[in-house]
Parts: sequence; C-alpha cells; structure tokens
Amino acid sequence: MTKTAEELYKESTEFQFAVPEIPLGPWTSYSLTYDLKHLSFVLARYKFVAKMLQGRSRVMEVGSGDGFGLPLVAQSVGHVFCVDWDQRLLDGNARRLKHLTNVTYQHADLNRQAPDLTVDAVYWVDVLEHLDAITETTVLANILRCLPDDGVLLTGTPNRTASQYASPQSEVAHINLKTMEELRSLMERHFRNVFMFGMNDEVLHTGYPPMCHYLWALAAGVRRDGDRRTR
Repeated sequence: MTKTAEELYKESTEFQFAVPEIPLGPWTSYSLTYDLKHLSFVLARYKFVAKMLQGRSRVMEVGSGDGFGLPLVAQSVGHVFCVDWDQRLLDGNARRLKHLTNVTYQHADLNRQAPDLTVDAVYWVDVLEHLDAITETTVLANILRCLPDDGVLLTGTPNRTASQYASPQSEVAHINLKTMEELRSLMERHFRNVFMFGMNDEVLHTGYPPMCHYLWALAAGVRRDGDRRTR
C-alpha cells in the first residue's frame, strides 16, 4: 500500500521532533539576531579545524567562547578539552552541550599559567587578536607546554589588512591583529613547519595575502627553548 505524502512526512520528521531543543549561547544568540551571516563564517572556520585535526586523540581549544562550533570538532576527534578564562561561558557550554560526551571544560587563564594538560593538538579561533601584545609570548609558551614535540597548533585570526572593514565592536576589541607574514613569523619562532592559508567568508584559499579577510596558520613540530628562531 502506497503511503500518502502526509504519512511520509510524519515518518521522516518524527524522530527530529523527539530530540530536545538546544538553546544558543550569548554570542551566537547575538549573531542570530543582528548578524546572521556571521554564523556561516564561524561554522566554516570550525569545519576547517575539524578537517585539519580529524583523528587526533586529545585536542585543546583555547578560548572556547559559547561553543557554537564545538560539536563540529568534537565529532572529528577523540576528546576536546575546552579552556576559557570566563567561567560563565564554560558553565553555559556544559549545560547546553551536555550531549557531547567527549568534551571536558576547564577554567584557565593562559596569560598567567598553562592548564595541566597534555594534548596532541591545540586550536584557537578568534582569540589571538584579543590578546594584549605584551602577553602574547606568555600565552604561546603556555600552549607549548601542553604539546609534545610533534604537536600541532592551528591559529585562526582576522587579517590586519582587512581591519578597515571591521565592525565597530570588532575594531575596539581587536587589539593584536597580524598580517599573514607577521603571523607566519610568529609561528615560525615556535614551530619548525608552518603552513599559511587565507579565508574570505566561507572560502578557504592560498590567494594574495593582503586581500584575505581571515588568516590561518597550521603549525607543527614544536621548537623548544634551545631551538627557537629569533626573527
């Protein structure tokens, strides 16, 4: 007996209505209300992270925010340790994303100390540009303390050459922007291998650096104290 369209619709959607609804965090709620397009950019960034770190056993996110892109990474790696200096965000993520059984939340300020973790890879998305320039070296040193010699660090940050197009709130908060060459130089002081990418909206590429709105540095092979580049 052929099922009607109404019966097929109910059959194909009933399981979706049975899933508990997930509220959004403060930053994501703001974007959904005032800057919906930005959410597609954020998801594209976290999709890139998930693809680059796929299969890693232990991964740390520095500055997890309200966790909008966290599920993308969590489904691609063994375990994610989310580190943030704002306990409110960590508590909210643990409450909203309690279905993610391979995520641990840890309160830590890397401007002051390294978390007590050893991981295969670290990623931070939209964090570097918010650091005080004088604490940048300290934060990176604390990240390196969590990585083995063959560890990986994936950095995503807006391009300084695109700052003229930033929103007023971004312009105020982005106090430590880099160009592609500045970001490359910073990573090469701490890692033996650095691979650079540009991003415009959701499009990842290796195009002309000054025209990239967003920058990625994929760095691997930690340089220890006696092996640091000085430039």
